[in-house]
Amino acid sequence: MWLSLLVLFIIGIVAAVFGSIVGLGGGIITVPVLVLMGPSLLGEPVTTQTAVGTSLAVLIFTALSATWTYRRQGKVDFRSGWLFFITSGPAAMVGALLTNSIPQGPFQLSFGIFMFVMFALMVARERMKPLNIDWKIKRKFTDGAGNVYEYGYNLQLALLIGLGVGMASGLFGIGGGSLFVPLMVLLFRFPPHVATATSMFVIMLSSVLGSGVHVWHGNVDWRLFAALAPGALVGGRAGAVIASRLSGRQLMWILRVTLLAMAVYLIIKGIREM
Repeated sequence: MWLSLLVLFIIGIVAAVFGSIVGLGGGIITVPVLVLMGPSLLGEPVTTQTAVGTSLAVLIFTALSATWTYRRQGKVDFRSGWLFFITSGPAAMVGALLTNSIPQGPFQLSFGIFMFVMFALMVARERMKPLNIDWKIKRKFTDGAGNVYEYGYNLQLALLIGLGVGMASGLFGIGGGSLFVPLMVLLFRFPPHVATATSMFVIMLSSVLGSGVHVWHGNVDWRLFAALAPGALVGGRAGAVIASRLSGRQLMWILRVTLLAMAVYLIIKGIREM
C-alpha cells in the first residue's frame, strides 16, 4: 500500500513538472497512466471516466502551484487569461458532463486520437512561425524582468479557442494547455513563456468548474486524489522554476515519445473494446 502511494506521489510530481513547463497541466500523462497502472497500484481497474475526473481535480493543485510561481515571475497575462476563461470555464463543465455518456471503448479510442493530435502539434510547433496578422485588439505586456511585448487577438476567435480548449479539458481531464499554448503563440504571437504561464492560470480556473461536475457524478477517486495532489503541488512549482531556467528541449522530446506510445496503446485498446 505504501509503495503504491509513493508511486502515485511520484507520478503526480512528474506529470505536474511536464505539464507546467509547457502549459499542459499534467493530465495528458496522469489519465493514461492511471488507466494503465490502476490494476497493479490499486488491485482493481481504474475506468477512464474516473481517471479523467481525478486528474482534473488534481489539476487544480498543479495549475495553482504553477500559476503562483509564474505570477511571482511576472509572466501571467491575467487580462487575457480572464478573456479566455469566459468560454473555457462553462465549456469545461459541459465536457465533464459528456464524459459519462461515452462508452469505455470509444472514449479510449477518442482519447488516444486526441493524444496523437497533441503529439503532432508539439512537433509542428517548433517548425512553425507565428502568423503576422494585424489583429484589432492590441495588447502590451511587461513581464517581471522588464521585457515589453506587443501582441494581439481577435475577440471572437479568442472566445472560440477558449470554448474548444475548455471542452477538451472537461472531457479528457488534460487541462487544455496543449491546445492553448500553440494557438496563443502561432495565431496571436504571445511570447512562449507568457503563453505557458497564462495558460496555467486559465487551466486553474477551468479545472475548478470541470472537476466540480466530475465530483457530482462520482468520477473522482479520493484515494488517488490524496496520493497525487501533494505531488502535483511540488511538481507544479518545480516545473515553473525549470521552465524559467531551461529550454526544456530534451525534456519535450521525452514527453513527445511518451505521448506517442500512450496514444498508440489507447487507440489499439479502444478499438479492441468497441
